[in-house]
Amino acid sequence: MLSVETSLKEAMTVIEGSVGVALVDYTSGMALGTLGGGKDLDLTVAAAGNTDVVRAKIRTMEMLGIREDIEDVLITLGSQYHLIRLIKGRGGNGLFLYLVLDKGRANLAMARHQLRRIETELEL
Repeated sequence: MLSVETSLKEAMTVIEGSVGVALVDYTSGMALGTLGGGKDLDLTVAAAGNTDVVRAKIRTMEMLGIREDIEDVLITLGSQYHLIRLIKGRGGNGLFLYLVLDKGRANLAMARHQLRRIETELEL
């Protein structure tokens, strides 16, 4: 099992093209941990904004009667991928991992696979 800090470090080092990563509480919109980012990517602002994305998707699924879990949400920009992975079980309800990737350097399939593995090893 990996701590939050170790999990974020692993995401930044193991996932090719990682620009920034955060663990976010979508009930409050607060980032519980961040790593990376920079002047062009404020991860605390991104965490709060993506909380609205997660809440909207959950509400929409409820209104449609869809009773499945969200694995991840992908937002594709011109130069970046933004990947939101909801954490399931072990006290992870209400949390998600948020990963920003450089589109030119990242392998999206591998990033999704690695983020899923990191999520399963995350100790909360």
